[in-house]
Amino acid sequence: MPMFKKTSLTLILFVVVSAAIAQDNHHYQIDFSKEEFALRRSKIFDAIGNNAIALIQGASGLPGFSVFRQSNTFYYLTGLESPHAYVLLNGKNRQATVYLPHRDAGTENNQGKVLSAEDHELVKQLAGVDHVKGIEFLSADLIGTGLIRPPAPALFTEFSPAENGNDSRDELLYAQARTSADPWDGQPAREALLIQKLRERVPQFEIRDLSPILDAMRLIKSPKEIELIRKATQIAGLGIMESMRSTYPGVYEYQLDAAAKYHFHLHGARGDGYSSIIGGGTNAYMGHYFHKSDLLKDGDLVLMDYAPDYHYYTSDVTRIWPVNGKFTSEQKELYNLIVAYRDALFKYIKPGVTSGEVLDNAASEMKQYLVGKKFVKPAHLKAVEEGLKFRGHFQHPVGMAVHDVGRVGGVPLQPGMIFTIDPMIWIHEERLYIRIEDMALVTEGGVENLSAFVPSRLEEVEATIKEKGLIEFRPATSLPLKK
Repeated sequence: MPMFKKTSLTLILFVVVSAAIAQDNHHYQIDFSKEEFALRRSKIFDAIGNNAIALIQGASGLPGFSVFRQSNTFYYLTGLESPHAYVLLNGKNRQATVYLPHRDAGTENNQGKVLSAEDHELVKQLAGVDHVKGIEFLSADLIGTGLIRPPAPALFTEFSPAENGNDSRDELLYAQARTSADPWDGQPAREALLIQKLRERVPQFEIRDLSPILDAMRLIKSPKEIELIRKATQIAGLGIMESMRSTYPGVYEYQLDAAAKYHFHLHGARGDGYSSIIGGGTNAYMGHYFHKSDLLKDGDLVLMDYAPDYHYYTSDVTRIWPVNGKFTSEQKELYNLIVAYRDALFKYIKPGVTSGEVLDNAASEMKQYLVGKKFVKPAHLKAVEEGLKFRGHFQHPVGMAVHDVGRVGGVPLQPGMIFTIDPMIWIHEERLYIRIEDMALVTEGGVENLSAFVPSRLEEVEATIKEKGLIEFRPATSLPLKK
């Protein structure tokens, strides 16, 4: 074909696709470039080798009026938010093929544009993939990857459960265990069903787990991912600060949730990164207290652990403060120790060290901090001393999930890792639990506390509580409404 004709056709195609983009709101993400998605897929090609393929299943459609959210892995590799989608990565030719359902005019008339197989040129342009087809072509394409002339390539797919919103792998695994134990349910995991179907329909493949490869990739965040997590952390902080301002005796725990949610949605979050943990008094003693149904009482502390789902990324920030706005002398002793412990932990975070080294150095520093310190009650001193031995102050990665995939414990820290620092103590005799939680980003030169702006010093916390909050400006209306 002569060059001028090829160029003319390319220009026409570009104009047509550009017009489609301009005129049709196709709800495709705007945070990541197609080059970043291609780089992620390239890392998978490098990891699986040239005689292997990888098949990733997207999230299924949701019943009722629930808003669809793509699985984290599928979004991480394509940015596409169409339900019942698949992507096949062929290590032999290093090409990516996306399989989508066909257009459903009824759904689009009711809900708006959904990218489908008919949008193949647009999807290729947006996600940077090589091919886009209908789902019905997947079976034939699997065979075409090398089954006709053995040996068959290895087939990688996820063995771990897919994260779809405000869930994390640990909770999903426990949920599946509970389902399996129910004799009236007992449904296998969706990932297990996919593997079962692959073994039934294409038994020539040796099926391997793709999850460890993806986990290692997601552990180190790109600059754009860090930017999104930073925003998620800022939104979380704004929500927690609003809840501090809205706290006074007689407010319900769920009303603090409402104050935080206002900021989440105001700043563009989809909703919760995880269900809020808001516990007043002894409710805070339960690590994952989700009920939020009790009144806050004068003299108690209230703990809040909450963050949004912002563009498929979240955060994890916790603060604890006095319901009446003033720490008692006993509360001050314990709270100031927790803040000092947090500062000590951050002091020793840098590339190349391990979590164990950070914990050991911080514990040694806190032993010196305790020299000459007195506590009102022996039980408080005992709890503090036990806290120095506890290894859970250095916590989990955070990213697309609050308990994100990957491992930060026992491995040398690297720039781009993000995890929580979570100093805590339990006073079992009083069912009292005190902790704060901050977001640590490992940088080339050390560490950055992404949530440092959220009040944590005792004086800052008390000053924030004195400010008027949303609940005071717009208190709950007595129900039922009077006629």
